[in-house]
Amino acid sequence: MSQTVEKWDYFEYAAAAQTTGNPFIDVRFEAEFTYEHRVVRVRGFYDGDDTFRVRFMPDTEGTWRYRTYSNVDGLDGLDGTFACVPPTGDNHGPVRVVDPYHFAYEDGTPYHPVGTTCYVWNHQGDTLEAQTIATLKDAPFNKMRMCVFPKRYVFNKNEPPCYPFEGEVTREWDDSLLDNYKTQAPPEFWDFTRFNPAFFRKLEKHILDLQALGIEADLIIFHPYDFGAWGFDRMPPGVNERYLEYLTARLSALRNVWWSFANEYDLMLDLDMNDWDRYFKIVQSNDPYDHLRSIHNCRGFYDHTKPWVTHCSVQHYDMLQMPTWLKQYNKPVVVDECGYEGDISRAWGSLSAESLLECFWLGFAAGGYVGHGETYWNEDETLWWAKGGTLSGDSPARIAFLRQIVEAIPAPGLSPFASDKDLRGIIPEGAYKGMAAGHRGEDYYLLYLARNQPRFRVFDLPANNRYHIDLIDTWNMTVDRLADDVSGRVEVELPRRNYLALRVIRQS
Repeated sequence: MSQTVEKWDYFEYAAAAQTTGNPFIDVRFEAEFTYEHRVVRVRGFYDGDDTFRVRFMPDTEGTWRYRTYSNVDGLDGLDGTFACVPPTGDNHGPVRVVDPYHFAYEDGTPYHPVGTTCYVWNHQGDTLEAQTIATLKDAPFNKMRMCVFPKRYVFNKNEPPCYPFEGEVTREWDDSLLDNYKTQAPPEFWDFTRFNPAFFRKLEKHILDLQALGIEADLIIFHPYDFGAWGFDRMPPGVNERYLEYLTARLSALRNVWWSFANEYDLMLDLDMNDWDRYFKIVQSNDPYDHLRSIHNCRGFYDHTKPWVTHCSVQHYDMLQMPTWLKQYNKPVVVDECGYEGDISRAWGSLSAESLLECFWLGFAAGGYVGHGETYWNEDETLWWAKGGTLSGDSPARIAFLRQIVEAIPAPGLSPFASDKDLRGIIPEGAYKGMAAGHRGEDYYLLYLARNQPRFRVFDLPANNRYHIDLIDTWNMTVDRLADDVSGRVEVELPRRNYLALRVIRQS
C-alpha cells in the first residue's frame, strides 16, 4: 500500500548504502518525482550512518511516482509511489507574495507576517528551547527570525550544544574581539568537507516545532556575529556554496521555511554584491518550491528590485518611509528590525513598549509590516531577542490586538495612497507630523494618529457608499463606534489621547 502524504507536507525516502571516500562530496544522490506529465528533480543529502535521504513537498493531489539517480549503484534506480491527499487543519501551504505588497498562503488564505526575532534560540539546549516553544504557544507571532549558525555577541557568549561541521573548538575565545568585524577565522577547527548531520536534524526539529504552531521560520543563512569564535562568517566560497546546496536539500521541502540570506549582510566584509547575487541564485536553483527570499541590511539596502528577491527585509528606525519603500521596490516590505523593546544600554535595545508599538502601527497602517524583538536585561542574560525563553514586555499583548485589526482588513491588505492628492481626497487634512494612512480601495481606510491628539478629524468619503467610523485605542486595546451610516464630508470628535487610530469601513 502506498504511503500517503498531505498536500504541502513532505515525503521522505531513505536509502542505506556503504560508500568509500567522503559521502558529502563524492556521492551524487537525487530523485525525480512525477505526476502525470510533470517531473520535478530534487537533490538528496547524506544524513550520516550510511543513510541517504531525499525529501519532496507535493503540491498536487494524486499519485506521485519517484525514481532515484546516483553515481553509487546501490542508490541508483530505486523507485516507488505515494499518494498525495488533501491538506488538513492549519496546513494552507507555503506563503507566497500577492498584490504586490502582501502575502497569502498557497491555498489563498491571507497571511500577514507578525514576526519576532529570536536569533539563536535553537542553540540553547533542550530546557530553554522547550520554554521558548511554550512561550510562543501564547504569543501573537506567526513568523520567527532565527539563525542557522550560532552567534557570538553581547549577551551571546555561550557555546552551542553542537556545530554544523565535524571538528571541535580548540581554543578559548578572546573577548576583546567582540564587535571587530575584521577578525579572521580561527585555524583548523573544522573539516568543512563534512557536515554534522545531528546539527541539521536539530534545526529541522525546531522548524517543524514552529510549523506546528503556525509560525513561519525566517531562516538566517549567514550572519557576521562570529568575531573569530568559529569562523562561520568567513568560510571559503566553495564551502559557502556547498553549505547552501546541503541546506536547501534538507530544508526546502518544509513548507514554513523562508530564506533570509543574511542578517546585516553589509557587515560581512569578505563578501561583495556578486557573492550575494550568486548565493541567491544557488538557493533559487536548488529550491524547487520557490520559498520566499530576502536579505537584511545594517546600513545600506541591498537592491531589492533584483528578480530573485521576493520581498524586502529592512532594518530602519523611520516607519514613515514605508510608502516610499513600497513604491520604490513594488514588493512587500517587512521592517524586521526597527529596534527592540527593552532596557539594555545599546540604543537599538532600549525602546519603550509605546515606541515599538508606534513603529508597528505606523508601518502596518501604510501597507507594510514590522517585526518585534525584546531585550530586557536579566541576571541569567537570557534575552528573548537572542536566546528565547519568556517574554516580559508590554508590547506583545498590544501586537496581538493589532494583528486582530489587520486580519479583519479586506484581503489582501492595505496599500499606501498613490499620492498626497489622493490621500487628501479622503482625509482633507492629510497625514503629517508622524501619522500614517492606508486604504483598500473604497472599502476600508485607516488613519493612525500616533502621538498627535487632534480634537476633530474630517473625512471626505465617497458619496456612493455608506460607512461606519471606529476609534481604535491602540494602547488600551479598545474599539468604539464614532459614526454609523455616513458618507460625504464627516467630522468626528476625538478624545485628547495619544496612540489613537481611525478606521473607516464601507457597510455592505
